[in-house]
Amino acid sequence: MRWFWIDRFESFVHGESACAIKNVSLAEEYVDQQTPAYPWFPSSLIVEGLAQTSGLLVGEYNGFRERVVLAKVSRASFSGLARPGDTLTYEATLQDVRDDGAIASTQARIGDQTIATVDLMFAHLDDRIAGHDLFYPADFLCMLRILRLYDVGRMPNGDPLTIPEHLLEAEKQAVAERDPSIVGLKGEDR
Repeated sequence: MRWFWIDRFESFVHGESACAIKNVSLAEEYVDQQTPAYPWFPSSLIVEGLAQTSGLLVGEYNGFRERVVLAKVSRASFSGLARPGDTLTYEATLQDVRDDGAIASTQARIGDQTIATVDLMFAHLDDRIAGHDLFYPADFLCMLRILRLYDVGRMPNGDPLTIPEHLLEAEKQAVAERDPSIVGLKGEDR
């Protein structure tokens, strides 16, 4: 099982910034496991939500061809708690992207209140583990669609983001393996 700490993207600008939300629910076991009388969303999971938001921003920069991993939490400060019923807004801004990784500045807010500020470093994995995908490409594209990345994603000039061809091909192949009768469908028809 994969854990998703964001529910959807609100905005996404290639190479620049992303904004995602996470709705905190009492139905999530980890919210009230630590202190049942005073349930709250763990700060470590806020960091993970910020890492997922900015990690997808870093990955999209190169068309999801690089294997991106969180390398370091450079700085993290917290000034509040997220509780059931709150909506966390995760904002990520790319500070620098290089061949070997990237740096992002992030913050988590509830309404107008900033409750976390976190600086993150990402690494691009090298060829020593070549041939080992972190995700199956068709499943990864399905996740990106669920998170609405391509619904809100834009290039800096305002043009919509396009889905990388290698992800569309993987999706097409996966669909064909499940139901050969729908191989000829276009992306918007699936």
